[in-house]
Amino acid sequence: MDAAVFSLDHGTDVYVVRSCHNEDGAGLLAIGGEHSVEIYQMNTTPPKILATFHIGNRITALAWSPQSVSPSRSDDWLVEISAAGIDFGLHLLSMSSSSTEQIFSFGGGLSGHHGKVNDMCFCGGRDEDNGRYVATVSDDKMLMVWDLNPTLDISSGIVSPVRLGGDDSSETTDTRPQPTAYAIAFPHPLVTVNSHPSSSKEFLVSDCRGSVFLVDWRTDPGQTEQGSWRHSIVLELIESRAISDSLMATPFRGGAFTAWRRDSADIIGVSCGARFAIWDLSKLRGGRPLHTGPSFPDGGHLFRWCPTNPDYFAISAHSCTRGAVIHVHNVGYVQTQPIVINVASRPHYIRDFDFIALGSQPVLAAAFGPQVVIFALGDD
Repeated sequence: MDAAVFSLDHGTDVYVVRSCHNEDGAGLLAIGGEHSVEIYQMNTTPPKILATFHIGNRITALAWSPQSVSPSRSDDWLVEISAAGIDFGLHLLSMSSSSTEQIFSFGGGLSGHHGKVNDMCFCGGRDEDNGRYVATVSDDKMLMVWDLNPTLDISSGIVSPVRLGGDDSSETTDTRPQPTAYAIAFPHPLVTVNSHPSSSKEFLVSDCRGSVFLVDWRTDPGQTEQGSWRHSIVLELIESRAISDSLMATPFRGGAFTAWRRDSADIIGVSCGARFAIWDLSKLRGGRPLHTGPSFPDGGHLFRWCPTNPDYFAISAHSCTRGAVIHVHNVGYVQTQPIVINVASRPHYIRDFDFIALGSQPVLAAAFGPQVVIFALGDD
């Protein structure tokens, strides 16, 4: 399958692509480039740009707020998304049917990360708090959970202006207190963080060594006797082949890229090195994965579950030796050959990709260079 349905041109290299998987925000797509974030409504013909937020430096991570509502769902729509920049700063981006683009910046300086922010997500669960907390992971080995609406302002009276996010970069008269952060330190740099709609207290975190942690971030460390970084760890998963490869210095880059299957909190998928693994937390079998299999000989990269057809998952190639390629697997037939999507030839490679929540047919958005190409997976 090599024919794209259509492509989007961001104008600069695209580093992050995130689709909104919440039911009310289905069809929204965020693209992060060298200095800005664009929001597209994908269920229109042609796709429509809803908002453009000018951050001023390269985007390294994006996460959709569960409060987002697509214009296709309601006339009273809302775009809300968090973004991380290469300068380690964090930003809450928002726009609604009654307001223009706004940017609230936080997490910089001494209070935030001191390494590249590799991933972020909002809290899971289905209560009002799921749009209040956002988690970030970084090369500085820290998982930080930010309270975007703190009930107590403990930031020494510091308030941050909300600035307009479009071509007009002036500040508004609105101010809000800086978010407070709860930090959990890990022994190695962190790569991904995920939440699940069924739980507001747990995050799924992976590190550069191939380990995956289920973290209860609401645990009070004073009530446990474990070490400072262990107090919140509910479960640690390690694919034995990945550990063996790391001990034997077999090259694999990037660490573990993990994802939670949206329709089941028990199913976790991981891409690590040249293999992938799928765990069923209800059937741990001594910690062994339910399924394992090969991905790319020179290393797989990102792992994504399809939100509309959860039997499908996809993995992208890490290097450009094979070009920009994505493998799409069916969890019911993991030992069969995957669907191969050749997005572009060498020297291009997939910087990021995601499934778009559009109907039951799996649709992929894949970024290489300044382009984001859209593929629909048919029955062929």
